[in-house]
Amino acid sequence: MINVLIVDDNPIVRAALDGFLRTSADVNVVGHAGDGHEAVVAARRYQPDVILLDHRMPVADGLSVIGTLTRYSSVLVLTSDADPALISDMLRRGARGYLVHGAFDPPELLRAVTAVAGGQGWLSPVAASAAATALREQAALQRAEDERLRRERALRARYGLTDREQEVLDLVCLGLSNASVAHRLGLTEKTVKNHLNHVFTKLRVRNRTEAVVRWTGLGGP
Repeated sequence: MINVLIVDDNPIVRAALDGFLRTSADVNVVGHAGDGHEAVVAARRYQPDVILLDHRMPVADGLSVIGTLTRYSSVLVLTSDADPALISDMLRRGARGYLVHGAFDPPELLRAVTAVAGGQGWLSPVAASAAATALREQAALQRAEDERLRRERALRARYGLTDREQEVLDLVCLGLSNASVAHRLGLTEKTVKNHLNHVFTKLRVRNRTEAVVRWTGLGGP
């Protein structure tokens, strides 16, 4: 017997899910919750095998409580939101499955509940596509960040800049004044000016404008 807790702020949706799940001899609906806080209380009380979790709810949404809910149960997200970032966040925070309203039928829901109860994952095609998109985007961002860091390390080594000198130079490239750089880094303006003088010497430039042009032209931030 699979014990299921239904979490959705819409009572009509809760009733529809309850009615369908009760048609299966293998599923027992142990309770309902209308928001994230109620879901946590009910999860502690019933210790269900599976929680059907909506995302958009009052008081506390699904994303804010899923980390707590996964301590008590396997979570199957059941919502109308197909945003790739949300799907990625839900999976990263412990969801075992994700179904999008309108993109699955009742038999698939029952298969998903059974799979999640057995420790397996389940993504509807819409959710799987969105999750794959999010993963590709994250991978591309990570590659870009890795390349930026590699380029910065190479530039710093080439010109002999210290970590602090590069911090100062990067902020200058963003248009900050010496006073703003000093405030941001917790330094005195005199110290910032000294760092910049060292940077000018190492980059073989005469002033901050030439330093910015040189550094950004070399591929710096």
